[in-house]
Amino acid sequence: MSALVTQALVKRFGGVLATDEVSLKLEASEIHAVIGPNGAGKSTLIGQLAGEIAPDAGRVLLFGRDVTGEPAHRRAALGLARTYQVTQLAREFTALDNVLLAVNARLAHNFRFWRNAHDDVDAVARARAALATVGLEGRAQSTVAELAHGEQRQLEIAMALATEPRLLLLDEPLAGMSQGESVAIVALLQSLKGRYPMLLVEHDMEAVFALADRISVLVYGRIIASDRPGSIRNNAAVRAAYLGESV
Repeated sequence: MSALVTQALVKRFGGVLATDEVSLKLEASEIHAVIGPNGAGKSTLIGQLAGEIAPDAGRVLLFGRDVTGEPAHRRAALGLARTYQVTQLAREFTALDNVLLAVNARLAHNFRFWRNAHDDVDAVARARAALATVGLEGRAQSTVAELAHGEQRQLEIAMALATEPRLLLLDEPLAGMSQGESVAIVALLQSLKGRYPMLLVEHDMEAVFALADRISVLVYGRIIASDRPGSIRNNAAVRAAYLGESV
């Protein structure tokens, strides 16, 4: 069974066709990258997958279940976890506290207003394990404001992992990073490969070709090619439309 399937997704904003019958599959244990120029419709597609934007037509299937009409929190409960192009973190909280928020969101019964979240030994252990997975165990007591940009990206991935996801939806996880930070995130995602199916939207082509098992190219809302990285790299239409090469 495919982890995620879209069937002919259509979304219009006035006269703009943001997604034009987009169909793709994310198979279990693979990384499927979606690339495309600015304005291609990637953000709209991500919004439809996450349940934040309702399509005008088409379907979204999550592990075989039709979730087209399900809101974001229901999809999260089914195992979809996402990161954002702009990090969504509580800057005044520590790294550990941010991950604890994610753990407690998964364990809804843990939201007890008069109880210190740090008193829940199991929740703290889960949070620390997620931080260790992304290499931030030594930064647990640092506030978000004290973390470097790359570390904040690692923290957001830790928060996604803390929800015990079945699928990761990664929206430009390398955005705004230095070369060294990008290398670290690529290594982290490679370490997670096979544990979670991942849909990756990313502009960094070096990272995409290093990570992806399959790449779909979105141009003006329509997928013009979907194939293995080697085939995409050698696709004349892709080079003309996206990579900027003459053919």
